[in-house]
Amino acid sequence: MNQTEIGKFIAKCRKEQNLTQAQLAEKLNIMDRAVSKWETGKSMPDSSIMLELCEILGISVNELLSGEAVDMEHFEKKAEENLIALKKKDENNMTKNGIISILFSVTLLIGILVCLICDFAICGDFTWSPIPVSSIIFAWAITFPLIILRKRGTMVSLISFSVFIIPFLYLLSRLTNTNAVFSIGAPMAIVSILFLWIIVAVFYRIGKTRTLIALGITFLLTIPFQFIVNAILSRMISEPQFDVWDLLTIFIFSALAFTAFIGDYAKKKGMMK
Repeated sequence: MNQTEIGKFIAKCRKEQNLTQAQLAEKLNIMDRAVSKWETGKSMPDSSIMLELCEILGISVNELLSGEAVDMEHFEKKAEENLIALKKKDENNMTKNGIISILFSVTLLIGILVCLICDFAICGDFTWSPIPVSSIIFAWAITFPLIILRKRGTMVSLISFSVFIIPFLYLLSRLTNTNAVFSIGAPMAIVSILFLWIIVAVFYRIGKTRTLIALGITFLLTIPFQFIVNAILSRMISEPQFDVWDLLTIFIFSALAFTAFIGDYAKKKGMMK
């Protein structure tokens, strides 16, 4: 299974259907750069959209994986070869991800051991080491799904962050004997979690086909998020809710949102020509 040949075949079939990369991406509800990566042989279409892609291009999955039109005489042979190649590719990816995740975990484990040994050697007890150790474990819980599952692990990592951030802040406040870590950190964490999930929802609904619109909405949503954070901090630590830096931030994010919307409009206009 040759990714370069498959990419060339996708490009050929797309052009035969009189479709641009952007138009094909829109039909598949994905970003147009994904199509570009397929056609240059940098990546393969995800199995979840292969059937839809083949239907749009007017080819079979077997032909897609073969990177060429397949006659009936060689159809079964090619199908078997493609299935074996796909299985081998999946196994290789899993092995690679597994090795990277093991190396990552071992590296963090070494970091934990170094902290514990140094703390005990210097102080004769575990005094400061629980703080970096708990932070390392928290970081591992958030990042490990991304390493082992790659793109599919993004949602798992976000769920892990949402679940563990409050307990982690509470533990940190106990270890440091600083109540403010939890009393201030927890409300900030809750607001941040809600903001992140809203952004994920925006990109899930819009970002696959109109990345710039999703990006513009994200920039605009950052403005009320900033006001909410300022209001919470003002209530807790008696800081001013609004100052000149907030005005500057609002201007910057508004300008970025405007630029993203204009970019999307220009892109859509270019597609219609």
